[in-house]
Amino acid sequence: MTLAGELGLKQPLIPQARESILNIYHTATAIKKKADELFRHFGLSDVQFNVLMLLAHESGPKGGLSQSQVSDMMLVNRANITTLIDRMEKSGLVVRTAAQGDRRSNIIKLTPYGRQLLSEVEPIYIDQIKKATVLAAQEQKMLIDMLEKIRGKVNAMSFEKL
Repeated sequence: MTLAGELGLKQPLIPQARESILNIYHTATAIKKKADELFRHFGLSDVQFNVLMLLAHESGPKGGLSQSQVSDMMLVNRANITTLIDRMEKSGLVVRTAAQGDRRSNIIKLTPYGRQLLSEVEPIYIDQIKKATVLAAQEQKMLIDMLEKIRGKVNAMSFEKL
């Protein structure tokens, strides 16, 4: 079904650029809703799952990331990441320790419980995204390239002069 049909629009989306951006947004929203359904069964949010994934797959040999690294990789501001890590620490998913040599910086690591929960959720998540991705490998690469091109342009835009 077309986006206009899904949304019940009476008029076509003009210009086509508007329709393409709305398709990206609407698709991302649908993906987020389905992911939220999955993660809710495990007592997680999508953001918490992403932190678990970062800590498991990006932390390197020492097994942790600084709070600022997590913030940068998640594209959220530092205040939001502090609240998020607080909640995850209270849930027993992560542990926060002062960085060696800099007590102002925190290192975040997975707890055994966080690692075990991720090992349960991640295979289900991967299976679901494989089912949802109806594109061939070459099409997926083209989509990635196109989205990176759009994101690069959007990130370079400035509305300060309006």
